[in-house]
Amino acid sequence: MLTSPPAALRTAPPVPEEFARFAQNARQRLHSSAYHLCRDWHLAQDLTQATLTKLYLSWDRAAGTDNLAAYAQTVLFRTYVDHRRRRSSTESTPGELREPEYSMDLDLRITMMGALRRLPDRDRAIVVLRYFADHTVEQVAAELDVPITVVKSQTRRSLIKLRHMLLRDRSSLLAA
Repeated sequence: MLTSPPAALRTAPPVPEEFARFAQNARQRLHSSAYHLCRDWHLAQDLTQATLTKLYLSWDRAAGTDNLAAYAQTVLFRTYVDHRRRRSSTESTPGELREPEYSMDLDLRITMMGALRRLPDRDRAIVVLRYFADHTVEQVAAELDVPITVVKSQTRRSLIKLRHMLLRDRSSLLAA
């Protein structure tokens, strides 16, 4: 019975000599183009490497094109666009993020969420954005596409409604 050797013992297929020459000649030009796209030296190196890898994997098709340099630039551009579309390309690590410890009673939290649920949709959105998501009045107005004065007045009215709802529910909370 013949079995194939483990993956660690297999050798990579030989690099076509034509590809090796092309990669050697085009690497600097691709890196320069990548740097002009992203303005980050290290990301440009990664994009260049990814482009050359993609070209290697499809070398039979790439070698048959009329303008190999233009084809490589297209692959580089598409690799850059793919990178930008990934959510991870715009995320950053803020260091150590610690959430504050809340010692809120579970019953109080349930009552508060119930009161929020009874608010009209726009009022609830304004309260949640202002006090839970910590947005400014201007940010809430822009996000909900309403004037700043509406955000201010609806916030005030919503807080009054919540206060009345919670005062009514307070007796049931204290009785439990």
